[in-house]
Formats: sequence, C-alpha cells, structure tokens
Amino acid sequence: MKYDFTTVLKREGMDSLAADIIPFSDASVKEEFSKIPMWVADMSFATAPSVTRAISKRLEHPVFGYFKLPDAYFDAIIGWQKQRFGVENLTKEDIGYENGVLGGVTSALDSFCSKGDSVLLHAPAYIGFTQTLKNNGYNIVFSDLYQDEHGVWRMDYEDMKKKIIDNRIHAAVFCSPHNPSGRVFERCEIERAMEVYRETDCIVVADEIWADITLFGNRHIPAQSVSEDAKNRTIAVYAPSKTFNLAGLVGSYHIIYNRYLRDRFLKQSSLTHYNMHNVLSVHALIGAYSAEGAEWVDELRKVLSDNAAYAYQYILDNFKGISLFRPQGTYMLFLNCEGWCREHEISLDDLIRAGISVGVIWQDGRPFHKEGTIRMNLALPMSLLQEALERLKNYVFCTKTR
Repeated sequence: MKYDFTTVLKREGMDSLAADIIPFSDASVKEEFSKIPMWVADMSFATAPSVTRAISKRLEHPVFGYFKLPDAYFDAIIGWQKQRFGVENLTKEDIGYENGVLGGVTSALDSFCSKGDSVLLHAPAYIGFTQTLKNNGYNIVFSDLYQDEHGVWRMDYEDMKKKIIDNRIHAAVFCSPHNPSGRVFERCEIERAMEVYRETDCIVVADEIWADITLFGNRHIPAQSVSEDAKNRTIAVYAPSKTFNLAGLVGSYHIIYNRYLRDRFLKQSSLTHYNMHNVLSVHALIGAYSAEGAEWVDELRKVLSDNAAYAYQYILDNFKGISLFRPQGTYMLFLNCEGWCREHEISLDDLIRAGISVGVIWQDGRPFHKEGTIRMNLALPMSLLQEALERLKNYVFCTKTR
C-alpha cells in the first residue's frame, strides 16, 4: 500500500481520550499488559498526508484572526459529494459550517420542535444522540432495529410510523450509515423510511458522518438523494472527522437544500454564536477532500474491511456464544454477549472488566440502548487487532474469566 496503516503510534500521554481514559468504573489494566484502545470512535492511524500538508501550509501564514470561509472550502465539499456519492447540483448556498455534528442536530431540532417534544430515533442508538437530546429537553422515542434471519439489522417501518403518530412526533434523527450496528442501508430501505417520514410530515435530521466509511463494496446513499420530497424535508450533517481522524480539530458541515428549512436552521444556530469557523479545520477539510485524500480513504476502507473480516471470523471461531453482525460500514463492531454471559454465569460488567484488565479497552454497549452488548473499535493496525483478540481468547473468553 502507498500509505501507512501498520505503524503502531504512541497515543498515551498525547492528550488522547482513547488511550488515557478507561471508560468503565472500577476497571483497570494489569501491570503486565499494554493498553490497546478499542472504544471511542477515533482511529489509531495517522491522518492523510494531504491533511497535514494543508494545515502546515496554512501555518506558514502566522495570522489567525477572524476570517471568511474560502471558496476552496465549498468547492472541496461540492467535489467530494459528487465524486463519492454522485450528488449533482449542490451549490455553495446549500452548505454551511458546523463546529460539530451534534451541535448541528441540536440546531435542527430547536428550529422545528419545542422543548419537551418527542423525537424518533432508531435503537441501538449512538450515545451522543441520546445524551444531546436529553440534555436539550427532548423526549426520545425509540424504534428498534431488528435483525433478520441472516443477522442483518433492519428498520421496522410499521413501528416507525406508529411511534410517530402515537407520540405526535414532528422530527426524527436518522443515522446512516448506522452507528453502532455498522449497517449501510440500501436505497430501497432509505426510500421506504423517507416515505414514512413524508406520510407523517416529519422533518428528518440525517447524521451521515460515517458516509465515507463503507466496507466490502457497500455504498452510502445520501438520504436527500432518494426523492424530491426527501431533498426538501431533510437537514443532513457531515464531517471529515471520522474519515480522516480529525475529531480533535473540530469542524463539520450541513447540507440543506430547502430554503425554508435552511433559513430556520441558520437563524437558530446563529443565536448561540457557537459556530465560529476554525481556520485549521477548514484547511484540513480542503486537504482531506482532495484527489490524494480520496486515494487515502480508498486504502483505509480496504484496511478496515480486512480488519472487520478478520475480527468477525476470529470471534465466530473462538468466542462461542457471542453473536455479531459483520459491519458494512463504520469501523465499530457490536458484540451481543448475552448468550455467552448466560452460559458461563458471568455478568456483562465482569466481562467488560476482564477485557480491560488485559489491556483491551472496549466499550459497554448498554448506553447505546441494547442490553448485553459491547462495542469495539477496529480502526487500528492489524498487529494490534490480532494481539487484542488473542488476549481475549486466552484470558477472557475462557472458563477461567472469573
């Protein structure tokens, strides 16, 4: 490969949430084991060289005062959306800067809902959604995804419609590709979901931050692209952060085609004055959404596909009683541990602590509104992934766990 996805980078002591925090109470790593961060959704890979070059070039000019978004910023987004997702006729007016996707979600809901309103969300659900919606005074109504006979996560359209009608819901948050399940919805599925939203006159906030991270040949379909109605009832939010490992820089963007939605959204988001542009993140996006950045992402997707395939098969072969879906997108693996815990009479808490004790820093899946689950981050060098799985096999998923 042209780019480096094998070097093990030192992350501890570098202000890294993933490496320096253990996300579970009363859990600790035994002295003889190194930490392998596999929880929060960032990557243990260096970002694309085109990103660091763009930042370095901007740093050559030693003034960081107030600035306007350059045309190159909008051109980069328009080009990326066209080349990667087939989006046509996207204009500068349709795009706006956001400091973060969750802030964009909040502004969208505040534009069309009142505090105390109910909002539809699929479960399992990204913990950032649940925390943000609750903190901002919204009542969350979950429509559970279900797994079909092949283990594929599916939307329950009848349940979605019933929940929207019964709870007088006027807005839904739609996560696509879906975190934490790893599902990349097909066009026909998104069309049916958007038809439910049309029939119930529901505004849609589409979080498509994982759009670039599709695996095994799966392809992301923007929700706004499936129909003219979808285009006019959807506020979509994107970011290069998951794709290029830029969460620490801060910087996202929205795409809103409908002028009425856009005017309401922009007015609401302007009230807090939180969306001041970050000059370095703007230039990082320009470097990311380049021809070289696209080449880097294609290699990354191959690496992540290989990691997902390896982890999926290793777990099936060695961790009997654990069930899982091979992710079609994102770099997260969602393990259902209920069967294994029941068979071995071990609590999920003890299982999570056992993994952390041997340095595998994984994440409790219950806050994602799915009992008996653990979430694992696969965006790390293959050598670390293999080491983590071997530790789990030898020290955790065995009869001596307790």
